Amino acid sequence: MNTNHKSDFRISSIKRLKFYSSIQMYSKSKKIVEKLKNIIRKEGANNILLFIPLELEVNIKPLILELRRAKKDIYVPFMQDDSFKMVKYRLPLEKKKFGIYEPKNSFLKAKKIDLAIVPIVGVDCLNKRIGFGKGMYDRFFYRLKYKPTIVFTQLVLCKSKKILSDNYDIEADYIITG
Repeated sequence: MNTNHKSDFRISSIKRLKFYSSIQMYSKSKKIVEKLKNIIRKEGANNILLFIPLELEVNIKPLILELRRAKKDIYVPFMQDDSFKMVKYRLPLEKKKFGIYEPKNSFLKAKKIDLAIVPIVGVDCLNKRIGFGKGMYDRFFYRLKYKPTIVFTQLVLCKSKKILSDNYDIEADYIITG
């Protein structure tokens, strides 16, 4: 795999996402959240890993609120070393490295997750994740001793016609876009 191609693809995908207006992003996010709710129902997921969205990612905050009201166990990434650990979603959130919001650290052992909703910058022709280039999700799932259902989300699909992934890059069971 050529790292240059992956980096170029990442840059062009981010540019493409920045092109969309906030109104388009809002309506796309709303449609994606509805699709995510259907997958969660279909999979019977109760323990779910979500993400706290950045500006160019699907706004899943309404989904988080709805799942909390439904008494689902919601976890989010908490950056730690070269990856992250799962912590229970709870307020207040603090702005951390890379502009990412996180709850406070927790030493509570997370339950085994049924489903993980993961943001992407794009996918390659093998439907493997291209992220922001830090490799945190790849390391996290590699170290996980089981495989939950993985759902990629993106406002608009950015897909390469080439193989850009490495063998450790994660692959999704579902890819949901606007």
